[in-house]
Amino acid sequence: MSRWAVVLAGGVGSRFWPLSTPVRPKQLLPLVTAEPLLADSVARLLPMVPANHVLILTNETLVPAIAALLPDVPRENLIAEPRAGGTAAALTWAAQEIARRDGPDATMVCIHADWAVADAEGFRRSLTRGAELAEQHHVLVTVGVVPTRADPGFGYIQPGDELAPGVRRVARFVEKPDRTRAEQMRADGYLWNSGIFIWCAGDFLDEVRRLTPEIAPALHAHADDIRSFFSTVRPVSVDVGVLERSDRVIVLPGDFGWDDVGTWGALRRVRPGDQAGNAVQGHAHAVDARGNVVHAPTSTVVLYGVSDLVVVVDDGLVLVTTVDKSSDLKTLMDALPRGVRERETE
Repeated sequence: MSRWAVVLAGGVGSRFWPLSTPVRPKQLLPLVTAEPLLADSVARLLPMVPANHVLILTNETLVPAIAALLPDVPRENLIAEPRAGGTAAALTWAAQEIARRDGPDATMVCIHADWAVADAEGFRRSLTRGAELAEQHHVLVTVGVVPTRADPGFGYIQPGDELAPGVRRVARFVEKPDRTRAEQMRADGYLWNSGIFIWCAGDFLDEVRRLTPEIAPALHAHADDIRSFFSTVRPVSVDVGVLERSDRVIVLPGDFGWDDVGTWGALRRVRPGDQAGNAVQGHAHAVDARGNVVHAPTSTVVLYGVSDLVVVVDDGLVLVTTVDKSSDLKTLMDALPRGVRERETE
């Protein structure tokens, strides 16, 4: 079977301010390793999908930077979304493009560009198993990550009836719960809704036409014109617009050290830490300091007697917050003068 990878690489990632900006968003930053998150994501896929079968959907302004970062991916595989249309529109356009180039039976493995994965080989095994299920049963596969904690920041999946050993139909998707409910769902065997999706392009397009009025008319009328397509669709996520409405969705459990790297505080989970749990990129001296995150590639930071802080040094600006508050940088940015908030874009 012919297989493709689709990488969603749009967005700005404002929760990584001040490092992340519209011209240098989160997916282009080296937050986990020495390579940008997008480069790491594509490198994890290449053992199972050749570079000419990788599609990257992104903002128009980011295409030149991504082309420079990933020279082995053909330029025509960098698809610029004229406007944000939600993940359902992005994946629908990718599916019809793959079907046009390679036929409706081609399989597409869909991921996001800004994840950390500890076990790359285990990740690929799960994707390969998902592709086999999609090809054999003509189902829409989502890989549900086995939770390592009760995290209210993720959506959850309730597994239903067994389809094959270790593989179940999806009983329901659950939006981000409060912490108490997240703890109960973890105990009850729910999985994190990771955003990893696998299906044959034609099967997905059939479900869009059948179930998704926000997208289907644009697909029918503008399948050859990306600008008209995106200007016509009504934005909706693929979860809401397709998967929650379909009876062909199955979930495959995955356990490979996945993290969506959503905040500065999340780096404490995915970067190697010292004996006191400080996750440092750059230069730092930590004395009687525990559980801090430091990003200072060109500066030196000294920590003394503090815990659970985030310290970011970038081109003369220093951000100091807590690990908990790092998930709410929008409130901070709304309160800052524009000259501080947008210093790199003015």
